Amino acid sequence: MEASRRPRLNVAYGSWELIWAHVHRVLVVNVGIAVTNLPLLAALQVTHQPWRHPLFFGLLLLTLPGPSLAAAFAYLDAATGDEQAPVRLFARAYRQLFRRAALVSAPFVLLVIAAVTDVVTLRTFVLGTAVVPMVVVVALVAVAAWPVALAHVAGGGGIGRRLFLLAPYAVVRHGLLALMNLVLGIVVLLLVNQAPLLGLAVLPGCALFVLWRNCRVMAVFGDPGAAGDPVAREGRRDVTDSFRLGAGPETSAGR
Repeated sequence: MEASRRPRLNVAYGSWELIWAHVHRVLVVNVGIAVTNLPLLAALQVTHQPWRHPLFFGLLLLTLPGPSLAAAFAYLDAATGDEQAPVRLFARAYRQLFRRAALVSAPFVLLVIAAVTDVVTLRTFVLGTAVVPMVVVVALVAVAAWPVALAHVAGGGGIGRRLFLLAPYAVVRHGLLALMNLVLGIVVLLLVNQAPLLGLAVLPGCALFVLWRNCRVMAVFGDPGAAGDPVAREGRRDVTDSFRLGAGPETSAGR
């Protein structure tokens, strides 16, 4: 009688496939982020005071994190609906998006570096009590707008002055999602700082999956290409197919 009341774990075969497909995507993103940012991670292991080498670490920040994040977004977008998206999709997206993602990432990274420098310089002055809070807000908006702009590029969006204006506007418009992204990023950084190997092996892919879903909503910018627009869905599908077939987003856009 007691055996008949014992709860049974009965999960359909399709559910297990969905779970393992998600785990596979997370592992691919973790490995991809770690490999593409290996010079930065190695440099941080060598010195615990990166601010003493601003030129070296500034160059690494300008060239490495942006393309890897855009490649992760493009991979997650291309992997949607696949049982196990191959690793080559991440490598292909990284190669094809590197230049565009670096160009989009650079202004946001430079703005954050400048804001941090201003905070450190002005915090001891009387003027700093009025200026520092505004600079901190600018830095937070830039940090939150950075992945939104990269998600736009990863989805096949164009690069222009309009992008650098609409990405911060999207952060203000979707304040709750932006706050969620910032809190998630801070928690991941703190956990990785406490346990680097375990944190890098597990957390980035899970956090970037949530970040990608949030940024996809924010990156529509209220244009006709909104999430519910069939034209936008078709355009995103074209970009996704281009990464599977080996063509770049520019090739897909020109078809």
